[in-house]
Amino acid sequence: MQTNNMSAVTEFILLGFQANQTARMIMFLLLLVVYCATLSMNLLIITLVSTNKNLHTPMYFFISQLFINDILLTTDISPNTLHILLNNGAKITFIGCITQLYFFGASEAFECLILTVMSYDRYVAICNPLRYTAIMTTTYCVKLVVTSWLAGISSMMITFITTWMQNFCGPNTIDHFFCDLVPLLELSCSDTYIVQLDSYLLGILLVFIPTIIILFSYTQIIVTILRIPSSTGRQKAFSTCSSHLIVVSIFYWTLFGVYVLPTKGKTLPKGKTLRINKILSLLYTVFTSLINPIIYSLKNNDIKKALHEHIYTRAPWKSL
Repeated sequence: MQTNNMSAVTEFILLGFQANQTARMIMFLLLLVVYCATLSMNLLIITLVSTNKNLHTPMYFFISQLFINDILLTTDISPNTLHILLNNGAKITFIGCITQLYFFGASEAFECLILTVMSYDRYVAICNPLRYTAIMTTTYCVKLVVTSWLAGISSMMITFITTWMQNFCGPNTIDHFFCDLVPLLELSCSDTYIVQLDSYLLGILLVFIPTIIILFSYTQIIVTILRIPSSTGRQKAFSTCSSHLIVVSIFYWTLFGVYVLPTKGKTLPKGKTLRINKILSLLYTVFTSLINPIIYSLKNNDIKKALHEHIYTRAPWKSL
């Protein structure tokens, strides 16, 4: 009888953001605009990098990979979130739920790794500029990106399998707008030790170690920049990595805000903690994918120049 009950849950209900219809419609329109803008801006910069020869460098190759990942991440989360807002909640099948979890985790794992690769690229460019071309060859850059993609894709397979093997026999309501691991495991009737151990190990490998590498890289970068005698040289050197530093800071602050701070803030009422977690998750999964191309567009002169040339060469008066 217990086995029948434990196999009964075949779908989950995602509550999303519980609010009145007016508030949900405002959120729906806001997220729809954000999603469309995210796709447009990321695709635009990817197109600029692929078509403009001045941007055929390792740094912009890594940037284009980051933006490809941002498109995949926001597409995994945003359409279903919009559906949930329209219907004040929505059902999702068990396989659909853990599939969304898998692609979400794989995207985040890849982002951790590609940001680490980008910090290494800036480290070589600033701390060892004479050997930069010899070290960051096209073949080496492709290997770094392929390794990051394979690591991101494969790292979540164990989590996918162990979550698939969990039994869900009780309530099937998830008070979230997507299938994240923590709220999903709260509904499990099985022992979640293996899944939690796997998530901790992945956190060490894909978050903690990359964070150490990034901190080490930027420590060396800052020391090298401070040794540059002229203020113009220091400013020019820092400008080459300022965009990446801002993107890394936003990514990791929101990451820790979602997965570390809630465990520390257990004195807060559960409902308030859930609302804060949802807002932080929204920033983490949806808005950062829009913020990233904006930062690179505003802070990077090469991209601004390429964008200006792209718009100018396609202006209507050029065909007259």
